[in-house]
This record gives sequence, C-alpha cells and structure tokens, in this order.
Amino acid sequence: MDEIFLVIMAYLLGSIPTAVWVSKIFFGFDIRNYGSGNSGATNTYRVLGAKWGSFVMIMDMLKAIIAVKLVYLLPGYNGGDATVNLQIGLGLAAVLGHIFPIWAEFRGGKGVATLFGMVLGIQPNVALCCVGVFILVLYLTRWVSLSSILASIAFPVFILVIFNEPEELYRVFAITVAMLVLLTHQKNIGRLIDGSESKVPILKHRDRKKGRK
Repeated sequence: MDEIFLVIMAYLLGSIPTAVWVSKIFFGFDIRNYGSGNSGATNTYRVLGAKWGSFVMIMDMLKAIIAVKLVYLLPGYNGGDATVNLQIGLGLAAVLGHIFPIWAEFRGGKGVATLFGMVLGIQPNVALCCVGVFILVLYLTRWVSLSSILASIAFPVFILVIFNEPEELYRVFAITVAMLVLLTHQKNIGRLIDGSESKVPILKHRDRKKGRK
C-alpha cells in the first residue's frame, strides 16, 4: 500500500507541466499551440529560446530525480534489487505523468528529459554517458530530436554491453526506453528524413563562419 502511494506521488510530480506554466505565466500563451504542439524542452527551445528551454529541461529532469528518490521514504529500501525495481516503477510513473499530465488536460511532452532524470537518479554513470552522446550530436547537428533519439538508443548499449547491468528489470527497461523514444519521435524522424526538422537556436555563429568559407 505504501508503495502504491509513492507511485501516485511520483505520477503527480511528473505531471507538473513546466513548459505550459512558463509559457502561460511569462508569455501569456499556451506553448502547446505553437511549434510541434508538445510541452517539452525541445519545443520550448524552438518557441521560447535557449534560456527557457534549458530551464524547462532541468525542471523536467528534477521531477524524475525527486520521484525515484521517494523510495527512501520507506523503511527497508536502502539498496539492492528491490530498491532499484521500485525506483524504476516510480520513475516510469513520473514519465507517464509528464506525457499525460493531470494538471494540463493530459497533454504533455514526449518525456525524454524526464526519462533522463530518472536514469540520472538511479544510475548517474550511465546518465552521464548518455548526456555525452546527446551533447555531441547536438553540437554537430543542432537537432534536439536527433540528439534525443541517438542518446536513447545508446542507453541500452551502455546498460547491456558497456556497464553490463545485472538487474534484469533494468535491462528490459533500457530496451523499452529506446523503443518508446523512437515511437514518440516518429514525426520528428519523418521531418529529419525530408529535411524539414527545425534546429535549436544555438551555435549559429559557427554556422555563419562555415557559410563564409
């Protein structure tokens, strides 16, 4: 019963619609009516710029980090497989809340930043490797969607091959995450293929220098 209560708390945490509240409070509109129509960090970058996009990304990550740490409110969960399993459940509840937020008509984002926060809260080393992939791809392409997709694909590679994580549920979770991100980014993949995917407004000075050469 206590575990179920924590899962509900994690879902409510994940449901905090950071991008929606930021756009309504500071700009007077609902960000879901602009850009891709999502309330995640990527669309915030496109519509509101890098500063607010970064803020939304950090807050969406924090939701999941706090959610997985709720496990330590219960006695008996101080490490081991049972702790990791419950953390995965809490993290997934937070991600579900982000995608289907009760505080925002169940219209949320794609959950990439929240998924990353979940991994960061459970296994920081793997999360840092994934963020390295994300930053590298973003630097080379300025496509947040492609960076997210490749970082999510790298996640099960790190878990299954590089770190050889023994916990079976975590291995299944890593594969599921990669599939989920691919599923939620189908439109982005289509736009990447036809060349219509928009880039975030960073590193433009680099592109201008290349254009002058």
